[in-house]
Amino acid sequence: MSTTTDRDTSTPEIRRSRRNLMLGGGIAAIVVLSFAAYLFQPWTILTNKTVDEALPEVTSAPVNPAPTVPNPAAPTPAPAGPQTLGSGTFRSYEHSTSGTAKLVKLADGRVFLRLENFNTSNGPDVKVWLTGANVDQAEKSKDAAYVNLGDLKANNGNQNYQVPAGADLAKYKTVVIWCDRFSVAFGAASIT
Repeated sequence: MSTTTDRDTSTPEIRRSRRNLMLGGGIAAIVVLSFAAYLFQPWTILTNKTVDEALPEVTSAPVNPAPTVPNPAAPTPAPAGPQTLGSGTFRSYEHSTSGTAKLVKLADGRVFLRLENFNTSNGPDVKVWLTGANVDQAEKSKDAAYVNLGDLKANNGNQNYQVPAGADLAKYKTVVIWCDRFSVAFGAASIT
């Protein structure tokens, strides 16, 4: 009777070559997985960040105040407070997004974009933009004129973003929550 046993009958050079190939493949897999983790940042899906900012306070006298002439017959004007220039409700694109976007002008002349009761997904490299793109074409925002108001502070809550002085608000009619890493709109709101 003869018995067969499985034995590696390859030469030491072939075994060493196989081992080197497996080691190289393992290193390549680690590099690819590390790059994918950096690019996609999957842990952000599992995290939520909430912020609850109040509308900023007026810090100085109004910019270029109009000269006043006392008129005893005129009623006393109410103190100047924040003025809502426009607002809109978010709609979802790549990620479920809800809440309200408001452009608010303070008595000192500064303008802020305010997100209220805001909620979206977390993600890598997410920005807040004012764009000239129509809300129905938010996914093409990068092709339109836009103002980057900065990184999204949190994916939940109430937050403020100062609009740069001199920005032509008539030109920018849509707020877009934009993921720069993947060039996609999470959500958008038309400011009317």
